[in-house]
Amino acid sequence: MHLHWQPREDEIELSFIRASGPGGQAVNKTSSAVQLRFDVRASSLPEAIKTRLLALNDQRLTNEGVLVIKAQEHRSQDQNRAEAIARLMALVQSVAHPPKARRATRPTWGSQQRRLQGKALRAGIKAGRGRVSE
Repeated sequence: MHLHWQPREDEIELSFIRASGPGGQAVNKTSSAVQLRFDVRASSLPEAIKTRLLALNDQRLTNEGVLVIKAQEHRSQDQNRAEAIARLMALVQSVAHPPKARRATRPTWGSQQRRLQGKALRAGIKAGRGRVSE
């Protein structure tokens, strides 16, 4: 199942903020940086995805369940806006498809034997080093 989800216009709140430079000080330029606020609880997302999003250990998620995503790499507001929305969609997409839990498989008898033979061979080579052969 591939989730093709688009956030609705009324679900996202975009605000233009001053871009912050190194050290957190505001950069004195036109504010093209975008801050996107998305309320996970009030969104049109399926319940299972909402639960997984709220369970994420992500510093962009506030205690109220609001996801705050900033984008400030691009020069124009439109590009930063598109970037913020793309990041939101990528995050939802990654939560929609949790990685499959892999079961720890035990090594087969054959692979175990090969490993032990290789070990024994290396030990024999190491033991023979430094000896003068006659």
